[in-house]
Amino acid sequence: MKATDNTKPTERIRPVTGADAEAITSIYNRYVTESVATFETVPLSVDEMRERINGISAQFPYYVYETDGRIAGYCYAHPWKERAAYEKTLETTIYLAEGYQRRGIGRKLMEKLIAECSRRGYFAMIACITGSNMGSIEFHRSLGFRQVSFFEKVGFKLNQILDVVDYELLLPPALSIK
Repeated sequence: MKATDNTKPTERIRPVTGADAEAITSIYNRYVTESVATFETVPLSVDEMRERINGISAQFPYYVYETDGRIAGYCYAHPWKERAAYEKTLETTIYLAEGYQRRGIGRKLMEKLIAECSRRGYFAMIACITGSNMGSIEFHRSLGFRQVSFFEKVGFKLNQILDVVDYELLLPPALSIK
């Protein structure tokens, strides 16, 4: 009789490191070349991505979801606008590797990101979403984001004229520990 392997995959959410750049670049570049989820049109090099990762993660929460040593997705927060008066508002970014959508990974990543941004005292998070990306819109709605803007025909990619919607989540005040 053959023994069966009933081990569950090891899964964890952890802070990003520069060593994750290659996997993150691979995930992101598929969206750059094959979708309208990002408005970037030129794939990034691993060095360019590593520079972005290091710049963002030095100041803001940036997480990867790892399953059996493979990065299945990542999310981070970054400044929504550059003016000082916006310093308590962040924009969110989340991408999942092919084959890892609709498994709860995105929700786990975003819940961790939301909790950390709230803990750090941020007031609001903005998700800038392509208007036709109903999966992302429904995902953000399910997390409590609500639509606050609609920009018509502001992008052009993959031979499509694209709308953009912004969704906002107001964060609860951080609990003060005395």
